[in-house]
Amino acid sequence: MFLTLDIIGTIAFAISGVLVALSKKMDFFGILIIAFVTAVGGGTLRDILIGNTPVGWMTNMVFSYTIIGSSIFAIVIRNKINYLRTSLFLFDTIGIGLYTVVGIEKGLNAGLDPLICIALGTISACFGGILRDILCNEIPVIFRKEIYATACILGGTVFFVLREFPIQDDIIFIIAGSVVISARLLAVKFKIALPNIYKD
Repeated sequence: MFLTLDIIGTIAFAISGVLVALSKKMDFFGILIIAFVTAVGGGTLRDILIGNTPVGWMTNMVFSYTIIGSSIFAIVIRNKINYLRTSLFLFDTIGIGLYTVVGIEKGLNAGLDPLICIALGTISACFGGILRDILCNEIPVIFRKEIYATACILGGTVFFVLREFPIQDDIIFIIAGSVVISARLLAVKFKIALPNIYKD
């Protein structure tokens, strides 16, 4: 289950990177670089922080092949994706949900405190998107008033609350990831945002 979530998250983030690169009219090399950065940026920082080197995607070629395959797939069907912005939002949201629980699990395996595990989950989920947006000359979503990292923190909190009950780990992963995804979707649908400290 853990590896499956990691791979699905990689696919989601790689496609979100491709969609942004396509909107910027990049060439194939540029698209592939943005896909890689988006998919493995957060996991790379997480692994470096916990001393897990070489980082995961360098020791398991499944992730590189997955990113390349996902990128080609997204490019091929780009004309069938009518609403790039909507598609980007959905893939990005799925990615942060899955990568949050993957990051938390990595923290637990390293024997870290729950608070640090939640921070690692948030880093795993958000940092790739930050790099993607910076390289594409966009203000990263996490730095806007939209609910983004907050959804990851909420899902991480739910993860550790559920661990206090006799629930299978696989179920906890699914529920916590779903909480992140649902929180992000609901926040955008109902225009829920963090308070704006600046006066208009």
